[in-house]
Amino acid sequence: MAASESVNPVDLLREQIEGASPDVLQAMIKTFAQAVMSAEADAICGAAYGQRSDERVNSRNGYRTREWDTRAGTIDLAIPKLRQGSYFPDWLLTHRRRAEQALVSVVATSYLLGVSTRRVEKLVEQLGIRQLSKSQVSEMAQHLDAQVEAFRNRPLDAAHYTFVWTDALTMKVREAGRTVNVHALVAVGVNADGQREVLGIDVASDEDGAGWLAFLRSLTARGLSGVQLVISDAHRGLVAAIGAALPGATWQRCRTHYLRNLLTKVPKSAQPWIATLVRTIFDQPDTDAVHAQFRRVIATIEAKFPAAAEHLDAARDDLLAFTGFPREIWRQIWSNNPQERLNKEIRRRTDVVGIFPNRAAIIRLVGAVLAEQTDEWTEGRRYMGLELLAKARLTTLDTNQHDTNQPDPTPIAA
Repeated sequence: MAASESVNPVDLLREQIEGASPDVLQAMIKTFAQAVMSAEADAICGAAYGQRSDERVNSRNGYRTREWDTRAGTIDLAIPKLRQGSYFPDWLLTHRRRAEQALVSVVATSYLLGVSTRRVEKLVEQLGIRQLSKSQVSEMAQHLDAQVEAFRNRPLDAAHYTFVWTDALTMKVREAGRTVNVHALVAVGVNADGQREVLGIDVASDEDGAGWLAFLRSLTARGLSGVQLVISDAHRGLVAAIGAALPGATWQRCRTHYLRNLLTKVPKSAQPWIATLVRTIFDQPDTDAVHAQFRRVIATIEAKFPAAAEHLDAARDDLLAFTGFPREIWRQIWSNNPQERLNKEIRRRTDVVGIFPNRAAIIRLVGAVLAEQTDEWTEGRRYMGLELLAKARLTTLDTNQHDTNQPDPTPIAA
């Protein structure tokens, strides 16, 4: 097997696209890797392949094959051999990205603890790896655990985190010979630079007040401060935990999750109408208009579905907490949708595992995914502008400025 001496990536890409090749990514990775190895071998030899030169100190002596496991699958490489000495590219020994290291270590742990071979093989196939070495996996797991622990325990005292999103994901783990549900608690915040970052990850036996309180206190112990708004679904005990661990912070109930809960209070035939009415609350141009529309919607629903109207009225303060902040960032703080997108990425990595062998494997995999995501956010654009963040930090929430005892406005026409 020989590698091309002269490669034009543009011509190759055009050829692959025109041929509708399904392996265009693998082909491009292979071509790039072969070109890099050829250049490195030429540098060691002191002259280009086939070139006569007085500066030449070595020459090529064929190739040896090597399988390279990448994110695009396993690629067969042709590594140049030399007549004198040896050449091997150091970058082929580099560890994979953190999330992939985590998946490999989870596979090995699952195999050793008796997870079905079929499930392990399925995971290995999705990773694009043809075989696993236990010694390699052990070394990678130790390296990864140190990285994840450093990420989970890093100080959070560099700046204030005005907004924090929290959520919990249910996962299955094998404990004491049984398969049980545990909850991965995740918190994301916006730092002083306007960038999002994952603040912490932990695993709790139950998604109750005690679990949330311990998790939030672990964040404050690492320096989390300045939180004015926590956005989440209505997790059990979370509001009380926020009050105990983050005094001064307000809770914003996710509008998307709440609407799903509200629709269970009305017949299915009326659900589209109710959903449309509630969404008009969030389409208003300013705070006063939002509260006025909220009262109109309640008056309208009450005429036909009093139980649903009562349910909505009871959630007023929790749903409208976002109105105490600048209008420009309402869409970013009135729901848990940003967290939901992160959850999808976590699920994409964890679903192939199915049942985790222990809680440490959950921390390893999810922690690696979250550390990787934080790196990408740091390199990306700001999530919130610095001027808006400064304005939000100066905002004093006045929950009494919109008296709920004001006269009800005219109901919206059905």
